[in-house]
Amino acid sequence: MRAARYRFPMMLAIIGGEPGRFAPYVELYHRALRELHPERADERLPVGVHSPGFVADTDEEARELLFPHFKANRDRIGRERGWGPATRAQFDAEADAGSLYVGSPETVAQKIAATVRTLGIDRFDLKYSNGPQPHAQLLRCIELYGTEVAPRVRELLAD
Repeated sequence: MRAARYRFPMMLAIIGGEPGRFAPYVELYHRALRELHPERADERLPVGVHSPGFVADTDEEARELLFPHFKANRDRIGRERGWGPATRAQFDAEADAGSLYVGSPETVAQKIAATVRTLGIDRFDLKYSNGPQPHAQLLRCIELYGTEVAPRVRELLAD
């Protein structure tokens, strides 16, 4: 509501669970914009999603490289917030159907495109830094995201 009141674009930080459950927030934002600013109801402000992920050459490589760093980061945050230690089963569930965008360029692109379609968003921001992950792995992730994932998402959404 505050973003709509001040006509700010909205970014949703979706760090766990199925992204589609955030559709009511997107709908509320758009409805609030129309109701609070009827004189500008035809102007669309962008909505984006910010979620964690990691891209590697294959799905298996991405999961194996990411998991220990994801777990270290999640366990550190969890100690502060009262969460139990992260498990591999939780990690895999988030990667399969939640808001963790991890895998090959094709897998990540397909998942991002599905989120864009489901929520009707305009932007997607991959939080590719996960805990103490080595710099070389992060550079490779950035390279794949820019050269393969982003172009593929554009292609998927053009259809």
